[in-house]
Amino acid sequence: MIEDLWYKNAAFYSLDVETFADGNGDGVGDFVGLTDRLDYLHSLGIDVLWLGPFQPSPQRDNGYDVSDHYGVDPRYGSPGDLVEFMHQARRRGIKVVMDLVVNHTSVDHRWFQEARSDPDSPFHDWYIWSKKRPKDWNEGMVFPGVQESTWTYDRKAKAYYYHRFYEHQPDLNMDNPNVRREVRRIMGFWLELGVAGFRVDAVPFVIESTVPGKSQGIHHFDYLTAMRQFLQWRVGDAVLLGEANVLPKETKEYFGAGSGSGLHMMFNFFVNQHLFYALATSDIGPLKQALDATRGIPETGQWAQFLRNHDELDLGRLTDDQRKGVFERFGPEAQMQLYDRGIRRRLAPMLGDRRHIELAYSLMFSLPGSPVLYYGEEIGMGDDLSLKEREAVRTPMQWSDAPNAGFTACDDPVAPVIDQGVYSYRHINVEAQRHDKDSLLNWMAGMLRTRKESPEIGWGDWKMLDPACPTALAMHYRWDDRTLITVHNFDERPHEMRLEIEDKGTLVDQISGARYAIPENGRVHFPLEAQGYAWFRVDDFTLR
Repeated sequence: MIEDLWYKNAAFYSLDVETFADGNGDGVGDFVGLTDRLDYLHSLGIDVLWLGPFQPSPQRDNGYDVSDHYGVDPRYGSPGDLVEFMHQARRRGIKVVMDLVVNHTSVDHRWFQEARSDPDSPFHDWYIWSKKRPKDWNEGMVFPGVQESTWTYDRKAKAYYYHRFYEHQPDLNMDNPNVRREVRRIMGFWLELGVAGFRVDAVPFVIESTVPGKSQGIHHFDYLTAMRQFLQWRVGDAVLLGEANVLPKETKEYFGAGSGSGLHMMFNFFVNQHLFYALATSDIGPLKQALDATRGIPETGQWAQFLRNHDELDLGRLTDDQRKGVFERFGPEAQMQLYDRGIRRRLAPMLGDRRHIELAYSLMFSLPGSPVLYYGEEIGMGDDLSLKEREAVRTPMQWSDAPNAGFTACDDPVAPVIDQGVYSYRHINVEAQRHDKDSLLNWMAGMLRTRKESPEIGWGDWKMLDPACPTALAMHYRWDDRTLITVHNFDERPHEMRLEIEDKGTLVDQISGARYAIPENGRVHFPLEAQGYAWFRVDDFTLR
């Protein structure tokens, strides 16, 4: 059973092939370069790689405008390079999850080109059309301020087509059973090549009826059920990891309610946003409420906990006052913000110091679910705010202080490397940190090891304890007669913690080695430094 649910206690690592490692020297990351870096990822402690889109694309939206769902973009190598990468990853025990982008396609996709060319084409109804401009033509944009509409007129088709995202990304009509059948074929194709599952992009839009009419706006969760059934018929332990930034009361349907017949995993955007509010203000009340609100998922479900990813830090679920507090602390300048709801920065520049970064990552690793790490975060990479929109956090991986950060031998990399300031690759890179025992990289590897040695977090029941400190979060996990207690102090001052613990024995900090005997009354006192953290295992050896 545990082996079938491997994702419950796995460490995920997110990257784009394009910006990770260039193996052939043309300036673009590729599968040859990624394969060469698998030993690095294995030594870091990564269990699963989540790859951004690598199929053919005109690259108007970081590959999320797919023009062929069954291919490999030649810039990243050949299908043979992909297969060799999959083989080498499997040899190291690393699973691969890929982006499944099926809410929309590129306008360059063969399906759309045929659809717009002939109203009698079988592909015409694979998209959503209207002869007249709908009344809501300028509503529902995913990128307000950047997008001007959700309906665009196509002169060749002599009709308007619907697009939740950019106008070069027409939405597929998921109400068409032929489209849903094709999505399953796409899944089957990549499963045969060895992927362990899919990160499903924009899930709420994938299952939403968008054809004008009575059913418009309805979410069809049975579409997710069909995808999961197909997935498990083909590969029993493959997973669906969903991107669905929805309210907690809506998440149960995405997981498949009580039956667990929907997504296996979902990113916990709700906790993520309240976590950043706690980091910005030391007010942990809303974070505790968010954790409680996201309880009660199916036994086979799991949250994916994260700090940063390839998009902006979305703060749309916070109140206006909470969002203002996070902006003031982590994104005070207009150029740091995006769409009036998010921050387009990496973690290290936002938090500013090592102690705060450690607190944030220790906390993320300790939350109920499986951790997801964004490439470069393990070394504290910075951002380039001179780049547009979300490109600021998508700069090439910084491997060394060699030209172009060791990412490529080419003088013209696919994206500018960070070569100025304290986050320059000359200061922040893998090679330098690998040889520094006190580096963030080595700390992160140690924390990943500690997290993987703590299956209670992935599998166990949990509750919050009262540490008698208003700025501290204490979590108690119990699984298979094992107990783990984590405590995090968000304050910039040290505090004494006072816990009442039902377990008997000794608290042993898995990070510092500190030991605190649990007295008969169960009340344990211990100090926690400013922005400090502790991971305690209850050692009851003396009682055996």
